[in-house]
Amino acid sequence: MSLFTAGNLPAMAELKARLKSDMTAALKAKDKVVLDTLRMALTAVGAEEVSGKQARELSDDEVLKVLAREAKKRKEAAEAFAAAGRDELAAKERAEGEVLSSYLPKQLSDEELTEVVRRALAEVAEEVGGKPSPKQMGLVMKAANAKVAGRADGGRVAALVKTLLNQ
Repeated sequence: MSLFTAGNLPAMAELKARLKSDMTAALKAKDKVVLDTLRMALTAVGAEEVSGKQARELSDDEVLKVLAREAKKRKEAAEAFAAAGRDELAAKERAEGEVLSSYLPKQLSDEELTEVVRRALAEVAEEVGGKPSPKQMGLVMKAANAKVAGRADGGRVAALVKTLLNQ
């Protein structure tokens, strides 16, 4: 008897199911950019699912991380192509990045991010019994990243944490 009977099938992550249904809609609408981008995204999700020692279904948060990583790759590729004068390829990468961005949570503004990092600093200050030093940046980053949850690039968070720690 199979481990996965009708009653205990693992539920497919909602985001992954949405990606698949949107890919089907793009196929029917003959929207090549969306279709190609979603195929690439689902391939990246699939590769992540089978990486490691045992294949597993990714949660929505893990799928979001994969999509964020792919969006970042598109942004970097677009910048590289634009710098090399390959405007058509840069435009293609930007279009793919926009498709991926539509699945990602809204990014925090600078003011919102500053507030989140200040709260993380306050939490760490309470834990260590005083203002955290720059050597405790890792503790602050851990607290801040837990609150940010993919709504800001790690580089932005790190730069702000460093700035606030050195004040």
